[in-house]
Amino acid sequence: MRYGYKASAEQFGTRELLDYALLAERLGFDIVAVSDHFQPWRHTTGHAPLVFSWLGALAYASERITMGTSVLTPILRYHPSVVAQGFATIDQFAPGRVFLGVGTGEAMNEVPATGAAWPGGKERRARLREAVTLIRTLWTQERVDFAGDYYTTSKATIYERPDDPLPIYVAASGPLAGRLAGRIGDGVIQTSGKSPELYETVLGKVREGAEAAGRDPAKLPNQIEIKVSYDADRRVAEEACAWWAALGLTPEQKQGVEDPVEMERLADADPLIATKRFIVSDDPDEVVDKIAPYVDLGFSELVFHGPGNDQARFLEGFARDVLPRLRSRWG
Repeated sequence: MRYGYKASAEQFGTRELLDYALLAERLGFDIVAVSDHFQPWRHTTGHAPLVFSWLGALAYASERITMGTSVLTPILRYHPSVVAQGFATIDQFAPGRVFLGVGTGEAMNEVPATGAAWPGGKERRARLREAVTLIRTLWTQERVDFAGDYYTTSKATIYERPDDPLPIYVAASGPLAGRLAGRIGDGVIQTSGKSPELYETVLGKVREGAEAAGRDPAKLPNQIEIKVSYDADRRVAEEACAWWAALGLTPEQKQGVEDPVEMERLADADPLIATKRFIVSDDPDEVVDKIAPYVDLGFSELVFHGPGNDQARFLEGFARDVLPRLRSRWG
């Protein structure tokens, strides 16, 4: 069992977020997973540092923590060859401590940056499958001529290749993505706050996909981002969720919204709507009890997302009150 910190690049600027990630390492967390956004959820107070630069700084400044994206989309905004080069470079600073987390993405990050039409789910999954194949090929071969349905390279070589291909985790929010993650991923990423039945279905599809590809599903790490607003003062824990009100919007409310100005307007209609997506508590034992169902489902890498602006307060309180209880219960 490993415990991580979600570095929210949508909410904090480059240097501040780096300081929080290094604080998480000092406090005993095992993983830092950083989001990758071109546009944040909020226009007026949002941020969006480039993930390659930021992870390079963390890799160089850190000593032991494992780090990666949760998640990056290598289908429109980034060509897979650029992703392969970028993460191979990051690995030079922290060999063996870097993973690449990928997914099919969100329109608000890909469309404004490229002007491209937003593909349907089937095409995005096909693009992701092809992108992962190309990235792995570039990490293991020289002079790569690749002619896929979506991406092409001509005599391409990554000159700073990792000694061993980096693990690629694939985000799985539904059954089809779960099957794809099982077929092509070295690990799986999900997020908290959904029904137990959905997790069981998705993880079942992960197993199905892995077995169909001749792989052992038991060897695939299952990582989940768990949204927790913990504070000794419950009022502080509740109010901390307001920045993330967009997470409480229904899929129908968010459908087709590509502009963070509009997303912010919708979210601010009910600032505390995000509390339904977070474990909100002032009781560390209650937090552990609400995390337990995810462990029971088989998740072995728990990455905690604290929503508040005072991340140092969250990290120090969580590391003091909750993390020792987690380690005592599950190791």
